[in-house]
Amino acid sequence: MFIDETEITVSSGRGGDGAVSFRREKYVPFGGPDGGDGGRGGDVILRVNPHLNTLSGLQHRRKYRAGDGRPGASRNCTGRDGATLLLELPAGTLVRDAERGHVLRDLDRRGAEVVVARGGAGGRGNSHFAHATNRTPRRAGPGQPGETRRLRLELRLVADVGLVGLPNAGKSTFLARVSAARPKVAAYPFTTLQPMLGLAAAGDEQLVIADLPGLIEGAHRGAGLGDRFLRHVARTRVLLHLVDSAEGPEAAVAAYRAVSAELRLSGLGLEGKPVVVAASRADASADAQAVAAALEQACGAPVTILSSATGKGVGEVLGRLLERRQEAAGKSSGPPASKA
Repeated sequence: MFIDETEITVSSGRGGDGAVSFRREKYVPFGGPDGGDGGRGGDVILRVNPHLNTLSGLQHRRKYRAGDGRPGASRNCTGRDGATLLLELPAGTLVRDAERGHVLRDLDRRGAEVVVARGGAGGRGNSHFAHATNRTPRRAGPGQPGETRRLRLELRLVADVGLVGLPNAGKSTFLARVSAARPKVAAYPFTTLQPMLGLAAAGDEQLVIADLPGLIEGAHRGAGLGDRFLRHVARTRVLLHLVDSAEGPEAAVAAYRAVSAELRLSGLGLEGKPVVVAASRADASADAQAVAAALEQACGAPVTILSSATGKGVGEVLGRLLERRQEAAGKSSGPPASKA
């Protein structure tokens, strides 16, 4: 099951108590204090696992706790530190403090991690409390408690290309055509109910493509769960806007404008993303050329005639997506810094 949102409570470990102990050996009946320090409590760490693409592993358990530190021992032996708790998450997970609402870390790439709860410090043994007027201290420091935090995890898929369009615009068919992904494909709206990733070859390069559920009017307000799926689009570098050409030019232009409006009204900055527009399902269209011409006039950019069923236009679309991705990568890196 695809889960892109959940809440968990994490607690770091408590520090171990310091020890009260005195050196007692043969011929040393009155040795000094030798109580060791307590071990530190374990931390709670969140780390990206590139092999995960859903939060379903955290769905059925809400509370997580790291190990407690062990108490100190005689002969100045420090207690063992508590075990660190490592929770693995998919790339693109936004970690929020559930109570305050602020973002703790955006785990947006491979290897990213964050310590969300630090273990408590271990208490000091009685050897630390000896001084000139008290050579035999009989007290030690207690271990410090760990931290407890309630976290809200929100997954936003990381992909090169996000497929957008009205329901039944041919997005899943396109993904199945260009990759090994096998999304559910059928001739009725809302076949895709959860995002799916596919890897497509474009020449010597590869494109990670996300098939997202179709948007409907009011998606930015949550209609059709649109607000939840729009946030996945925010992670992509390029959008492939598929417009069904089977209903004719007028319907295609209306569909294009409806989806573009939802992207603009989402408040996620999606209107500024590079977009490749394609007139899809050309095999079912009476006049795909007229549809493409109408869409070009509406969007002010070239429109590719696409039929995922027959393969027409697929290579051209992938080539254009690769070009736009490279352009987007160049812009995100910014101009080189000037030398002083």
